Amino acid sequence: MGPAPGITITGATLTYDGAAVFAGLDVMLEAGRLSALLGPSGVGKTSLLRAIAGLERLDEGTVHASDGAPLAGRVAWMAQRDLLLPWADALGNVTLGARLRGEKPDAGRAEGLLARVGLAEKRRALPATLSGGERQRVALARTLYEDKPVVLMDEPFSALDAITRARLQELAADVLAGRTVLLITHDPWEACRLGEAVYVLSGRPATLSAPLVLDGAIPRAPDDEAALRAQGRLLKRLEVGA
Repeated sequence: MGPAPGITITGATLTYDGAAVFAGLDVMLEAGRLSALLGPSGVGKTSLLRAIAGLERLDEGTVHASDGAPLAGRVAWMAQRDLLLPWADALGNVTLGARLRGEKPDAGRAEGLLARVGLAEKRRALPATLSGGERQRVALARTLYEDKPVVLMDEPFSALDAITRARLQELAADVLAGRTVLLITHDPWEACRLGEAVYVLSGRPATLSAPLVLDGAIPRAPDDEAALRAQGRLLKRLEVGA
């Protein structure tokens, strides 16, 4: 993996059926930092992630990496849905990207990631035999396996129970350290536990708040007083933007 670039989005405009999702939106994601994005459902959070990943064409605006190199091939994406191939086992789904690129999968590394998400014994299980939370953990392992400098995650922990969610937040913070990460979440505490900069997207067309910047290493402890105070400020921002 090469150095993680910063990402600058300038003048982003996107319309659906004649209605502007966002117009002239500017976003700057710092290199090597985890940024969290919150906002009401349907405001355009996923569309923004898709635009960064090159999966959504903007009507106007640009998306640039700070090092001037194309982002194509340097982005790992974890969608809201797990998107597992039903005929491939958990191990095969984790190594899907490598196989699609014609590379020899690193089975040992994939098995290690499955073990870290608590699925060592399910490596040969088909998706139909897994619970929703287990499927999401396979999808997380697949994202981590890609080892890309830019990682876009759309509600990656939403289907998990509280304890598993906390453990996988810790895993993600560890494995993704030094990468440029944008995490969509509906959970203010998750944003304050993991985010180094937290943004709120709201309105129609959507506008982006100034970042709420949090200090300290991530993931923050459940009783971290500064993070708890930040969660309160963030809830107030969300109420205003609702």
